[in-house]
Amino acid sequence: MLRPVRRPRVPRNRLLYQLLYRLRDQAEWLSGLNVLRYTSTRILLTTLTALLVSLFLYPWFIRTLERVQLGQVVREDGPKSHLAKRGTPTMGGSLIIFAVVIPTVMWSDLRNPFVVLATLVTVGNGVIGFLDDYLKIKRKNSKGLPGKLKLLGQLLISVGIVYQLYESGMMPDAVRYKLALPLTNFYTSDLVLPAWLYMAFAIFVILGASHGVNLTDGLDGLAIGPVIISAGTFLVLTYAAGTMIAGFDIARYLNIPHIPGVGELALYCGAICGAGIGFLWYNTYPASVFMGDVGSLPLGAGLGFLAVASKNEFTLAIVGGIFVLETVSVMIQVVSFRLTGKRVFKMAPIHHHFELKGWAEPKVIVRFWIVSFALALVALATLKIR
Repeated sequence: MLRPVRRPRVPRNRLLYQLLYRLRDQAEWLSGLNVLRYTSTRILLTTLTALLVSLFLYPWFIRTLERVQLGQVVREDGPKSHLAKRGTPTMGGSLIIFAVVIPTVMWSDLRNPFVVLATLVTVGNGVIGFLDDYLKIKRKNSKGLPGKLKLLGQLLISVGIVYQLYESGMMPDAVRYKLALPLTNFYTSDLVLPAWLYMAFAIFVILGASHGVNLTDGLDGLAIGPVIISAGTFLVLTYAAGTMIAGFDIARYLNIPHIPGVGELALYCGAICGAGIGFLWYNTYPASVFMGDVGSLPLGAGLGFLAVASKNEFTLAIVGGIFVLETVSVMIQVVSFRLTGKRVFKMAPIHHHFELKGWAEPKVIVRFWIVSFALALVALATLKIR
């Protein structure tokens, strides 16, 4: 069983950190390495490492994808302008996952169970996304892994992650099944759910976030922008929920749940930001590489895990409002067509609706980014409006 981190400790089981931190006493000029014990320093290093890995490896990676002919398969019923994208290298998300996981492992405390679970949920959903993308390319159509099989795989991963998160002692008893609502004082609220209902809700959040990002990934850079913004927001939220500075409890001051150890997930958030920015350099319109399900599924699941681990499930609905909008637009379209035979939108997800209304692709993308940034500010504002 994974064990919780109950109090701040000077870590010893970090890969690169272990090598560098132990050198601090070897010579006076190395004493500056002492700063590596601070979470804030390691957040910066993780973000920078992920950014550099992503920026420098993508040119080689794109050439490799072109050489093995892993090109994008485009829906025939989609906007006609997208047909020109056929053959663009896809599965670029696999390098994003590499650029997220490696720096996280390098700079994080590997004894921290939150970091272990974040890595597992990322890699697990990445494998499912890889199989889905591979089958699309092999069969040369937009239908990859059967939907029920893909959902089953993600469900099994989410169930295992959520069970470990809530039933292994990682969560303090006082906060375990208690809902944390925006704009409310967590410590005066008594919204406690039955264990089975809370865990079912947490599983739904992880699955919903994963598929929300997947549905948003339809235009060049459209999904990765809100993912970066969301990860940056959760960097603040997880750091606040799990970090004490000189005995000062940030979470208690902000009236949000204090969860020992969850602050280490801020490094994971930084890795997503760095890897995402590096990917965006090559994915911005017109894209040189596409993310694919191998990137969108694990990134979305990772955001969902950050939400349930820091008890910000409802805050995720705010900061990830673009993903919610895309998902709801598909649901409305399907329900409307089945009940009335009519479509509410010209095409779903909703970003295609705006395309068919005449918006240029870059205009849709940038405006969605702006909305995502505004929603992130609203989410952060809820920390003080309680």
